[in-house]
Amino acid sequence: MKWIIGFYSIQFLILIALIIGSWFIWDRRFKTKHGRQVPKGFVRTNEISIDPITNKKLVVYFNPESGERFYKEEDAKKSRKRE
Repeated sequence: MKWIIGFYSIQFLILIALIIGSWFIWDRRFKTKHGRQVPKGFVRTNEISIDPITNKKLVVYFNPESGERFYKEEDAKKSRKRE
């Protein structure tokens, strides 16, 4: 009976470790894709999206060499001037 409890306890701990680990990996991947400083090699596109949670404008930049996309948070002052 003890080995059954031990077996399921280990399985539960592994599951918790996977959930926590995947959360940190996903969070890090998402945060590197947007910000205020555009990395070198990225070109501005005409795409603009609005984050539904924060209501911030995100301007899309594209790296032609790697195909990677970057989302830059646009300042509220700049977006008012353009409108």
